[in-house]
Amino acid sequence: MTWRGSTDTKDRIFAALVYLLPLYSAASDFGDSIFRQIPFLKEALAIVLTPLAFLYSSLGSFGSLIIFFVLFFAVVRNPRISHFIRFNTMQAILIDILVYLLGLVLGFVARGGANLVVETLFNVVFLGAFAACVYSIIQSVIGKYADIPTISEAAYSQVGG
Repeated sequence: MTWRGSTDTKDRIFAALVYLLPLYSAASDFGDSIFRQIPFLKEALAIVLTPLAFLYSSLGSFGSLIIFFVLFFAVVRNPRISHFIRFNTMQAILIDILVYLLGLVLGFVARGGANLVVETLFNVVFLGAFAACVYSIIQSVIGKYADIPTISEAAYSQVGG
């Protein structure tokens, strides 16, 4: 991803924080199996994601939809906010949408019962989302654009130049 000017510390922090949303979605939808295998991971993520869980629960059943619209219209579509924050917010939204869609598809697969294949699919989705979020958080803190194939291109097309 091309460099679009300098980013200050505030921009880096805000750009990194938005990746907690898809991480929370992946952990709550797909994390149960891997958390049984790696209990330390559950405890570590609980420390980081507890404030976000409180926010989601306080907004009710439409919490994720409300957060989506607020981020999309107040951040992504706001030209007064830096391109770095808008791009990372859009990319986090796209990762969250992908996690949600995979949850819908795998929800039908999981109805057949909890077997090794379903557990493996859930672990793969969680680890993929976890890796994408951690990579993006690290890149954002460094001040670089996280380049995730296809997702970054879609985010860039929504944010523009």
